[in-house]
Amino acid sequence: MHVGDRTLGPGHPVFVVAELSANHNQSFDEAVRVVHAAHQAGADAIKLQTYTADTITIRSPRPEFRIGGGTLWDGRTLHDLYAEAYTPWEWQPKLKALAEELGMVCFSSAFDASAVDFLEGMDVAVHKIASFELNDIPLIEAMASTGKPLILSTGMASVQEVEEALAAARHAGATELMLLKCTSAYPSPPEAMHLRTLPELASRFGTLVGLSDHTVGATAPVVAVALGAVLIEKHLTLSRATPGPDSAFSMEPAEFADMVKAVRVAEQALGTVRYGAEEDKGSRKFRRSLYVVKAMKKGEAFTAENVRSIRPAEGLHTRHFAEILGKRATRNVPEAEPLAWDMIAD
Repeated sequence: MHVGDRTLGPGHPVFVVAELSANHNQSFDEAVRVVHAAHQAGADAIKLQTYTADTITIRSPRPEFRIGGGTLWDGRTLHDLYAEAYTPWEWQPKLKALAEELGMVCFSSAFDASAVDFLEGMDVAVHKIASFELNDIPLIEAMASTGKPLILSTGMASVQEVEEALAAARHAGATELMLLKCTSAYPSPPEAMHLRTLPELASRFGTLVGLSDHTVGATAPVVAVALGAVLIEKHLTLSRATPGPDSAFSMEPAEFADMVKAVRVAEQALGTVRYGAEEDKGSRKFRRSLYVVKAMKKGEAFTAENVRSIRPAEGLHTRHFAEILGKRATRNVPEAEPLAWDMIAD
């Protein structure tokens, strides 16, 4: 997948995305500070959300419009929550310009067709479908028809729903696709992550895979990288002490920077498939080999008492141990001499 001047995929650096979400607290200056913090923490991209309360839902007193079920937002209506959480659209081109000035990519999750059109006007490099919108087939088709790369979060989705979303995207013209493993709980407990799904997603659906993470800490992202994730997305806040819809499950800048460092170490450690690494060379001289461990006279037989497999590796290979037992020494051999063929009579 090509996002701006970045290439995403195996063998390329993991693409680390800082999710702004509602952590601007309706202050443009705060949003700017988060973008700078993302850059300083090592993020490759800043992600926005493009909706208003009226494009994502409607104001209604009906019970199904009120949040429940043990979330951070229980008791609130959808419209009230999104009115507080949305990122004003007039900020978004400015935030994108700032991110690009700092060398980062800026993109967004669109939540309706008008948002797709708006983001196309901003010339974003990639589109993203949020987990809750994965079943919005017309929205997927609108994004896919732009020809831009498309990232789809899969929280809550069944296999059949992922298949339907991908089929819609491909039919509408998307060719560069990525699926994000996501658990739509805020925050997500580790036991709900099921990160072993990542390689299965890649093999079943033939796409790149990444992680949209709502756990506390950096463990899940590092494990995800080990399992094949090429993108990590994590919410970023300047301080969890500042109340906000998303602050409780967001990382602070120092934590985000530590996560980026851990991800970079993980991807370096993964390396490539290799046996006998170049870095092992210095240790090879201390492998096992055959040594004469008791002084021997010429003509004396080699036995398990006077020849042993020990460190270091200057003597004959240990595979010859049984072969030389019972044979005779061609000369006097002092103790601690590495065994060599010229010591052994035919």
